Amino acid sequence: MPPSSPAESASLALQSLEALRLHAIELARHHEADIQPIPESHRTSARNLLHYLSLRRHDIRDLQRQLKLLGLSRLASAEAHTLASLDAVGRALRALAGVAPTPETANLAIADGEALLHRHADELLGPSQADHATRIMVTLPPEAASQPLLLRQLVEAGLDIIRINCAHDGPDAWLAMIANLRAAERATGRKCQVYADLAGPKLRTGAIAPIGRMVEFRPQRDSWGRVTAPARIWLTPRSRVEAPAIDVDATLPVDDGLIRAANARDIVDVEDSRGSQRHLRLKERFGDSWLALSFQRGYIPDGSPCQLYREDQPITQGTVGPLPEVCQPIQLRIGDQLLVTGEDGPGRPARHDEAGRLIEPARIPCTLDAVFASARPGQAVWFDDGRIGGRILANRDRVITVEISHASPQGSKLRAEKGINLPDTDLAIPALTEQDKAHLAILAPHVDMVGLSFVRHPDDLADLQRELGRLDARHIGSVVKVETRQAFEHLPEILLTGLRHPPLGVMVARGDLAVEVGFERLSEVQEEMLMLCEAAHVPVIWATQVLETMAKRGIPSRAEVSDAALSARAECVMLNKGPYIVETTEFLSGILARMDSHRSKRSPTMRRLAVSDLPA
Repeated sequence: MPPSSPAESASLALQSLEALRLHAIELARHHEADIQPIPESHRTSARNLLHYLSLRRHDIRDLQRQLKLLGLSRLASAEAHTLASLDAVGRALRALAGVAPTPETANLAIADGEALLHRHADELLGPSQADHATRIMVTLPPEAASQPLLLRQLVEAGLDIIRINCAHDGPDAWLAMIANLRAAERATGRKCQVYADLAGPKLRTGAIAPIGRMVEFRPQRDSWGRVTAPARIWLTPRSRVEAPAIDVDATLPVDDGLIRAANARDIVDVEDSRGSQRHLRLKERFGDSWLALSFQRGYIPDGSPCQLYREDQPITQGTVGPLPEVCQPIQLRIGDQLLVTGEDGPGRPARHDEAGRLIEPARIPCTLDAVFASARPGQAVWFDDGRIGGRILANRDRVITVEISHASPQGSKLRAEKGINLPDTDLAIPALTEQDKAHLAILAPHVDMVGLSFVRHPDDLADLQRELGRLDARHIGSVVKVETRQAFEHLPEILLTGLRHPPLGVMVARGDLAVEVGFERLSEVQEEMLMLCEAAHVPVIWATQVLETMAKRGIPSRAEVSDAALSARAECVMLNKGPYIVETTEFLSGILARMDSHRSKRSPTMRRLAVSDLPA
């Protein structure tokens, strides 16, 4: 029978609320041993995280409905101050139920919880210098090492943090990027942070056997097939190949004598792979090389004969090459088998007999030996950011047989150097590699925070913190990149471990994470991560494909603009490199400024969260 009065409804709701409060205090008391190693300045955050985890172990949607009918807070924004929120609602329920108030024991006020999150974000990410609270991080391209103006333009557009991707370039380039940032700071008066993203263990597809040496070029055509722009070819002397001075579609090394004999408007005929002649008209000389134009599509193999003509008269002849090796991607369809092997040989497509019967499945090497010790039949495997997927059928003699269950209906192409995800496999490898340690030793004097890739367990983060201690670099912030299913499932324990050595941050690496947990669950999982990090007063970096189309092509999609607006709920948003990264940074800064007053507008219902369970 439903309650007959507001007082009776309030009394029933108060019973549920007091039970929740008691469980929250008890969970924090049970994990007191985990709290004690944490500095006094962050123990309140650890306790609040445990209070929130306790709250999320229950499905309180019925209680939320009761509170809504009574006109009270539904506890939907209790992350940063869980016990104080329970107490505030409890006071109102006692007043409605006519029950005497009880002494309060919460040592974290609602305003204090929000202030702690802001303070910890400032400690890790630096104070916000724009008219929005969310900082902007930009992954620097290689040219940032040699073009100081790019850093100044980024800083003026709203950059707060540079990201150095340690999987690319090298120490000399990284230090040059940082030096250019410091010069931009002096010129603009803005202070920026430096974030070094350690590469971690590389789990990727290995090399594919080349099918030969060849170069392809093609002119641009309109919808009617008419040429709108010729292909641009760089002809350069074979003995001293020069890098193109302008954008071109292909580079062809040729005999030095042909280059010396050439004049503007001469024609170079080159034989392509089909025995046809491709006409290249010389337009302009650059140093010892020539820019040539072609209105034909060409497939030029290594060693092709070529001849220089002037007004239809042959002048001299030669050959083309050496040209780069060409690797044909492996075509995979649903139902195909793929052999994932150790790096004892290159990959190759499937082999069939003359009747089309399969002789041997396609194979691709894997860059990480630990996979062969850990993978088991029945486990999922994903390639190339989830574009291709399958299940393991067998793992024998360093050969893993995968049956493809996810691919394009027309077939999907698998290339070398593409990521591999094994969401069901617990790989026995450290997240912090020896190469990471070497890079960290070089970068530690110059950076403000480091990101740890491939985190799966709290011990991974503890390894990084020990290495920072060994380098006398405890002041450097640690950023946990959550890109594996195991990292998400262990996030509460990882947060408690990270709070031992603040400052601490979490990056939601949505690309790999979507593959690991399933694309259909990504929105739900990133929402839970935002909640848990807010409960621990740990700032979040929102990453992967934010305004990516705009950074690469100059115009964002509508979906990307909506995604960028949602990113305002994090303390930092990461942009990837692209030709239009300066314009993208400025565009994002405007979105964040407009969204700043809206980002707390959310009222989620609170079902039970499985991730709230901690080991006993």
